[in-house]
Amino acid sequence: MTALRSYVHGGWQSPSVDGTPLHDAVTGAEIARISSAGIDMAGALDYGRRVGGPPLRELTFHERALILKQLALYLQGQRDELYELSYRTGATKYDARFDVDGGIGVLFTYGSKGRRELPNDTVYVDGPMEPLGKGGTFVGQHIATSLRGVAIQINAFNFPVWGPLEKFAPAFLAGVPSLIKPASQTAYLTEKLVELMVGSGLLPEGSLQLVCGSAGDLLDHVTEQDLVAFTGSASTAQRLRSHPAIVRNATRFNAEADSLNLSILGPDATPGSAEFDLFVKQLVTEMTVKVGQKCTAIRRAFVPTDHMDEVAEAVRERLGRVVVGNPTAPDVRMGALASLEQREEVRRSLKALTDAARVVYGDPEQVDVVDADPERGAFISPVLLRADDPGRAEPHEVEAFGPVATLLPYTSTDHAIELAARGAGSLVGSVVTGDARFARDVVVGVAPWHGRLLVVDTENAKESTGHGSPLPMLVHGGPGRAGGGEELGGIRSVLHYMQRTAVQASPSVLSAVTGQWVHGARQHDTTTHPFRKSLAELRVGDTVVAGPRTVTQADIDHFAEFTGDTFYAHTNAEAAAANPFFEGIVAHGYLVVSLAAGLFVQPDPGPVLANYGLENLRFLTPVKPGDELTVTLTAAQITPRVDADYGEVRWNCDVVNTEGELAARYDVLTLVAKEWPT
Repeated sequence: MTALRSYVHGGWQSPSVDGTPLHDAVTGAEIARISSAGIDMAGALDYGRRVGGPPLRELTFHERALILKQLALYLQGQRDELYELSYRTGATKYDARFDVDGGIGVLFTYGSKGRRELPNDTVYVDGPMEPLGKGGTFVGQHIATSLRGVAIQINAFNFPVWGPLEKFAPAFLAGVPSLIKPASQTAYLTEKLVELMVGSGLLPEGSLQLVCGSAGDLLDHVTEQDLVAFTGSASTAQRLRSHPAIVRNATRFNAEADSLNLSILGPDATPGSAEFDLFVKQLVTEMTVKVGQKCTAIRRAFVPTDHMDEVAEAVRERLGRVVVGNPTAPDVRMGALASLEQREEVRRSLKALTDAARVVYGDPEQVDVVDADPERGAFISPVLLRADDPGRAEPHEVEAFGPVATLLPYTSTDHAIELAARGAGSLVGSVVTGDARFARDVVVGVAPWHGRLLVVDTENAKESTGHGSPLPMLVHGGPGRAGGGEELGGIRSVLHYMQRTAVQASPSVLSAVTGQWVHGARQHDTTTHPFRKSLAELRVGDTVVAGPRTVTQADIDHFAEFTGDTFYAHTNAEAAAANPFFEGIVAHGYLVVSLAAGLFVQPDPGPVLANYGLENLRFLTPVKPGDELTVTLTAAQITPRVDADYGEVRWNCDVVNTEGELAARYDVLTLVAKEWPT
């Protein structure tokens, strides 16, 4: 029988012993064996740090992001191989897409966000510069730089593709190599994923490693520069979090653990309403997709006391249409659990739950299946429970990790919030209601116990991605029982793999460190106008000073008439004089910006291709008729695009009046060619 291989030290390695059998979740047949025997865990981590880290950190955020996009496109073309193997985990085609396409989607998202929201550099500037002295010569800035370790990910069995990719993408974008340790039950699918990723030829050597089998002494060798991300049970998370090496080195540890996620039906959503139907449909979907083996699945469904009977009947009717069986069969909607051991675990949890709730649909001991043997495969019926006493502890403490949900009644908004908190921390909750006030009260009330909240109504139902769908641009994680960590969350998750450092220095040194010009740093007043320079020639700090230009009453009158902006401060001398800010007629702020552009723009065709906006615009001192304006334009940030022949340039623009007071300050954003014929 084939043994799963690990990918370490730059090559594929087979285990030195036969290993533990892995079985097809549908047929029960042995499909592979797994063991990590013979793997030098300390050497694998050293290889990642020594070989994988340096070339990955040399790449800019944009270069890494482009690799993620290219990798996503490559995997998209190979996903049928992943779909086919996914059937053996008990997943239907829909389940496989949820896992495979979801994981590829994470790569696409970070490939896009990395190029849109991060600099084309290796240093991330976090927040504005902080003045630390009165004279402006001593300033501070937070920056983020790549950690010099390895991102160790210990994954759960339920998402063998999405799980690794949603941890790999932000780590790679941050410049940190990954070592994947999948759960054994479905490791054969993760092995195929890594085989495809390595085979793409896109990844720098050492930036990705795989260990199939036990983690062994892996965590004994972590350092202060490594990171550990774990998905699994709260008890295992607690044990790993307290590992002596993790504690000793304060190694960053992120956990996504148990979660008794909830959904609340609003009191306005009466039987027959659109929201009532949405609630029932969502609950059944969450129970049956991936056979309920989702950390985000609904476990507790809170319903107004008066509607418990109607909800139970509607859910029963819909569950009755769910066909269970071989996931390759065309009519099957729900496949098998990942293993027979997992089925027994669900049954044990159900026995604890049925002390506090009664079964209103399904039989955990038997189920009719299509095109499969119900005993050899890990099949189980969807099970709907009803707990008429919501005060019992079991529904708020016991998670059956399968197609199981419990209906619980509530009597008021405060009661629903109180019951929600008894879950002690969840990844996600949802509220299905057409009453915006009820939605607000519940969201504010339950938010401290949740990482993500979805409010569903008829307005967003068609576009909503659903209760159980984590999105890479939003936080995935939750407080308390759910692990207390965060995965995903846009650029927030990238920064998790970086060190935030406060740098105190002069403006010129800070500009050199960050690659961005800051106020007070040296400027270069070159003989060539900066607008005549391509990106190949332009340097941060290149400056042009233009003016002065006198602002006349005629200018103000013309601008008011031409634009239609006849606000009294520009047109009514008496009213303007009574204004405590102006004390007389003042120029329009946008007139000041327009006159500044007229001063600094070099009009001939050249490398500046377009102006695409202003940011951080502030009008600081009113401009009066007779004031002379002078403008200073400085190249503050240069961001070449890795996949185009142009890039962005952010220019700082300062406009001062006759007395040298700052009239306006803002950033001008332009697109500039990388090269331009001289």
